[in-house]
Amino acid sequence: MLQARYIVIEGNIGSGKTSLATMLAAHFKSELLLEEFADNPFLAMFYEQPERWAFPVELSFLAARYHQMKKTFTRAATNDRLMVSDYLFNKSLLFAKNNLNHDELLLYENFFGIMNEQMPQPDLIVYIENSVKGLQQNIKKRGRSFENNITDEYLESISNSYRNFLAQHQNINRLILDGSGVDFVNHEHHFNDIVEKIEFALKNSNTLFNFI
Repeated sequence: MLQARYIVIEGNIGSGKTSLATMLAAHFKSELLLEEFADNPFLAMFYEQPERWAFPVELSFLAARYHQMKKTFTRAATNDRLMVSDYLFNKSLLFAKNNLNHDELLLYENFFGIMNEQMPQPDLIVYIENSVKGLQQNIKKRGRSFENNITDEYLESISNSYRNFLAQHQNINRLILDGSGVDFVNHEHHFNDIVEKIEFALKNSNTLFNFI
């Protein structure tokens, strides 16, 4: 039995984090928290005109993630169950730093700081590392029309933001997976290998584990 209450699967757009989170939640019989990005009314417009729509899209994501996480954490605590999520609340600030101008970011950081104080830290972050080429292939494969305009430069910028975050938060236990080298959806032994690595990392929470 896992000695954990909260596991986060993170990665760039198209990394496979939602698929992995869903599979892990089923495996561990846990609560599942998936980001509700499809409900964001500004997302498609942001990809068309990022400078115009960046601030409303980031604020709406921040509010949605906050309310969704508070509700799911309450339910998981009531049922005494593990929660597996496909996003970390800090993701909000990582994307905002990439998308907002200076004045917008200052205002955004005030709201983020108030909300983030109420968010628990995960027992483990599983970060899926991918090449930009691999991310673009996955994005095209899932066929969301509003993602057609995502550039290689934008994906590389987001990946760098995640790498910097992980480097700056050495106190957070993390497991880094090479997304280009595994196919956990179609190969059961790849998924089982990830489960073993997660269990190992959770039992050795004072150490940084990178499996690349």
